[in-house]
Parts: sequence; C-alpha cells; structure tokens
Amino acid sequence: MAVPEGRLLLSVDCGTQALRAVVFELEGRPLGGAMRSYETRYPRVSWAEQQPEDWWEALCSAVPEALAEAGVRGDDIGAMSLGGASCTVVCCGSDGTVLRPAIMWMDQRAYAEARRVTLTQDPVLKYVSFQESPEWMIPKALWLRANEPETYEAADFIVEAPDWLLFRLTGRWTASLCNTTAKWNYARPVGGYPQSLLARLGAEELLEKWPMEVLPMGTPVAELSSEAAACLGLRPGTPVARGGIDAYEAALGAGVVEPGRLAMVMSSSTCHLALSDRPIFGAHVWGPYPDALLESSWVLEGGQTATGSIVAWMAENFGARELATAQAQGMSGTAYLDQQAAETPPGAEGLILLDYWQGNRTPFRDPLARGAVWGLSLKHTLPHLWRALYEGTAMGSRHIIEDLAEAGFRVEGIYACGPGSASELWLQIHADVTGIPLYVAAENANSLGTAMCAAVGAGFYPDLSAAAGQMVQLQRQNDPNPRHTAVYDELFRHYVATYPALRDLMHQVAREE
Repeated sequence: MAVPEGRLLLSVDCGTQALRAVVFELEGRPLGGAMRSYETRYPRVSWAEQQPEDWWEALCSAVPEALAEAGVRGDDIGAMSLGGASCTVVCCGSDGTVLRPAIMWMDQRAYAEARRVTLTQDPVLKYVSFQESPEWMIPKALWLRANEPETYEAADFIVEAPDWLLFRLTGRWTASLCNTTAKWNYARPVGGYPQSLLARLGAEELLEKWPMEVLPMGTPVAELSSEAAACLGLRPGTPVARGGIDAYEAALGAGVVEPGRLAMVMSSSTCHLALSDRPIFGAHVWGPYPDALLESSWVLEGGQTATGSIVAWMAENFGARELATAQAQGMSGTAYLDQQAAETPPGAEGLILLDYWQGNRTPFRDPLARGAVWGLSLKHTLPHLWRALYEGTAMGSRHIIEDLAEAGFRVEGIYACGPGSASELWLQIHADVTGIPLYVAAENANSLGTAMCAAVGAGFYPDLSAAAGQMVQLQRQNDPNPRHTAVYDELFRHYVATYPALRDLMHQVAREE
C-alpha cells in the first residue's frame, strides 16, 4: 500500500483492561491495530491496582504490531497521541521511577478523604456539584499521605497514567486540561489549580507534585525521544499531542461536538458526557466542566461504575460453559448473550436489577452502594437475568438523563460507542428505556478521538471540531419502540425506588467488609 510519508496517525489508549494502539488515515479510517492486556489486582474489597511498567511493556509491544497489522512503516506516522482511563494515580520520582502500584480509577479506598474534601464546601467545588468522588486525584493523594507517608513524601510527581506514559515518550512532564478539570478540581474560571481548596485541607504541598503545564486536548507536547522511538519502532522526533480521558476522546470520536448531544461510552463502565454551550449547575452529575472537551464549552459528566464489567462477571460466573460452547460453534460472545436476553420479553417478567456492583457514581455518588436483583421466582431462568442486566444498566443511564433534565439540560440524541455498542439488543434497550433516539458510532471511537488529537496537534486540522467533521462516520440509528418504552416507564419507577429502600442495609454490609 502506497502511503504518503508521515501522513498517518497513531492512537494509543491505556485502558482499564488493556492498552490498544491503532493506526488511522487522516480521514478517520482505521488501517490496523493491536492490543495488549495487563493484570489488575484487588488487594481488598473495592480496591484496584495495576503496575505501571506493565503499561509500558504493553505499549512497546502493541505499537510495532499495530504498524505491522496496518502494513505501514514507522516513518509513515505523522503524529501520535495517547489517552486513557482516569483517574489512575501513579507515584513516581522526577525520572519516572515508580514508587508503588498505581491506584486505579475504580478504586474506592479514599471515600473518607473524598467526604473530607466535600465538607470543606470550598467555592471551587461548585464545578463538581459540591461533592467529591473517591475516584479523583485529591482524595487519593490524601489517602496516600495518611496511610503511606513515606511514599507520599518521596514522590516528586503524583500524576495519572497517561501523564507518566507521555513522560516516558517525550521526557516532558505535563498534565491534560481534560483530566485535571474533570478529576483534579482544576477550574480555569477561578485560576486553574484549586489552591484555596488545598489550603483548607492543609495539603498545599500537593501543588509541588503536579505538572505545572496543563495542556488542552490536541496540543503538542513534544517530539518522541530517540529512546522511546527505538522501543516503538517509530521515527525519532514524531510529534506527540496531548490526549485526554478515554471517554472524552470517545465523545470526540462519536461526533459529540455540538450542544444537546450526549455521548454514551459503553465499556467496563459507562460514561455519559453531555456538551453544553452554557454552565448548568444543580445536577447530581459532575461538572459543569469548563473547556474539558472543547474550548468555550461545558461538559456535564455522569457515569455508571460497572456495566460491561457486570456482563463479564456474570458470563464468567454463571454462563461460562454455555458461552464457550456457542463460541466454539462460531457465534460471538455478544451475539450469544443477545440471543439469550432476547428470549425474554421486556421487563424480564418482573425482575429488577440495580447496577451498583462497584458502588454508584451518579446520581447518588455512593461508593458504599451495592448491586441487587429482586423479583426472582422459580420461573425465572438465566436468560431472564441477562435481560434484567441489560435493562438495569439502561435504567441507570435513564436515571442520569432524567437528573440532567431536572437541572435544565435536555438530551436531544444519544451517541453510543465503545465495546458495549457491539450489542444491538443492549443498544435498542437503551433507546427504549430512555425514549431518546440513539446513534451508533464506531466501536473504536475512543481510539478515533485520540487520533483526532494527534491530527490537530500536528496541524492537519485547525481544531477538534474540524477534525470531527472530516473523520467521524456514524453507523446507524436506533429509534425507541413506544410499546417497549411504556413497559419500561413502570419498571423505571421500581428501579428508582430500590436504592433508598436498601441503602441503609448496603452501607451496613459495606462497612463490615
């Protein structure tokens, strides 16, 4: 294949379960990619950790394979960008030496520290609806200071996974405006880093452990170092652009560059990103985040901590044999699960599933919440549970959308992407449950969004909106089925009533774990 030298894009996503490298044309067509998985360790209930060196090894292995799969040379790559899951926190020296395993974004150990941040009621918290999450940077840093003081003191930098990887690529420490705004309490309208909040917490020294350069998505970081280039099989000096949170990159890759659109990024968790041209306060989601996705715009972020991971958990524990048999017969895992769930009518004959396996992210922001299924009878079978799982997770999305509506934001269209969007039934159930048209983007939208950042950073497009106009292609549209929506309206009332009925018991059990 004849390729103009230096006019392809390399996208790298450091995800929850694996690192993915994909080569794209400037028009957005993927040419080839590769993926490398790594281990997650769970030292205690609700804790999760990974080894940063595993990410680097995955990067150095996946990129050469992606180039080979695409049939291109390293010199054909005109620019690259890297993003990933957040807020996965790394403690390291100024030379990048890692001091402890990374604390993953889903880790809930810092819930007491998050409450402490919330209780300050510092004015900067209005940009997170005055409630901090234990997933975020400041609570995790406070936990480290209280529980591992030697590590905290020794750390020259406390950063996120993509920050550490970009340092390994370029030798330059930077932070992403996307990540810091959404996860570090950074707010441009009040001066950037939250100095008054840190002062209230007695943690002013944390500022010295963060990169001072905070760059918007699509901004050039530096050129690829010779050492990193040798590891990756790329040309030294290749431009490296700043990426962002994988879900935000997926929103770009799904074409969410206009107000009123909601990106629904379906992976291990589901993230909901609504783009607004004005700040909307009062919702129980996170934000409004200024400039986190596009300059002069605001993002409202909702999310479910566990969705695809519940599907994987259920398949592994309750359907592994049947799933393996179907796959041996040539059926994909997604097609098999859709077939099973489709055997049951809407409503799963009275089953209600609460999708809080790893706590509730929004609208309750309750790390001590737990999952539940009720309404079981001897008539119910495994396909009923599959249907209830699809419906329960869709109910969680509707709950977030209705919370946004109460605050004054109307979702005009849902733009779905991510691995979960491969399930046609799950997507249709989301459309039916919410009653909103659903547009399906490419499954690899987050990789495409990262490639868009690379394209803008190298000057191929003037900005991310222009890149989206040329690189994004939607696959299809799912319209709600009114008959099914009527069934789900009743089911949704039961779903919403379940959490307050069980909350006290959930908290009691969680604190005893």
